[in-house]
Amino acid sequence: MIWLGIETSNKPLSVSIVRDGQVLAEIVQNTNMTHSVTCMPAIEEVFRKANLTPVDIDAIAVSEGPGSYTGLRIGVTIAKTLAWTLRKPLAGVSSLKVLASNAELYKGIICALFDARRKNVYAAAYRGMNLETVIPEHHGSLEELLQQLKEYNDQILFVGMDVQKFKEDIQTVLGEQAKFAPSSLNLPRASKLIELAEKEPLPSLETIHSFVPKYYRLAEAEAKWLEQHQKEQS
Repeated sequence: MIWLGIETSNKPLSVSIVRDGQVLAEIVQNTNMTHSVTCMPAIEEVFRKANLTPVDIDAIAVSEGPGSYTGLRIGVTIAKTLAWTLRKPLAGVSSLKVLASNAELYKGIICALFDARRKNVYAAAYRGMNLETVIPEHHGSLEELLQQLKEYNDQILFVGMDVQKFKEDIQTVLGEQAKFAPSSLNLPRASKLIELAEKEPLPSLETIHSFVPKYYRLAEAEAKWLEQHQKEQS
């Protein structure tokens, strides 16, 4: 089975083609260029490297969030368009779980997180190769997350590019309990996205149109509009 994987949930971009568990081609990059500029050329490049065309794939996997609103919308829109045009199943995978899967061999707890601004994070914690959920993915304050993690006796490995922003706060609360992944594990990989998607039943084609990202909170502009709208109604 041939998969196309698309990961655009945050600043890094990753696109991969995997056939029967073997990576044929993969791009992982972390530049300042927007995904609207880089994603389609990256997809074209992995098809070229794999010596395949879009009609050759059997399914598409995409990061469904949480993460950057813009990044998620770009990736999901491209994935939905391809899936509908090619009539291929579209599978969504948690962007936090994709990141955590880089460290699946770690024996303690794996905490993947993204910066959500104002000392808030998108985060989840997992354990073991099967990535058993310890703390469900959510949007909340960093302080609350660290207090939750402090209750466990395990060592906790933090994964993600944004971890560095919070390293001092993490160490203050968790001390020696906190460990930090090497930089090589902090970039999400579309091949890992596909690996996770393959563990679940394939969605039907009918679900393509209803597929939407999981944001876990309103965009700031949407939240302000809703607040103002509610004031006007009251």
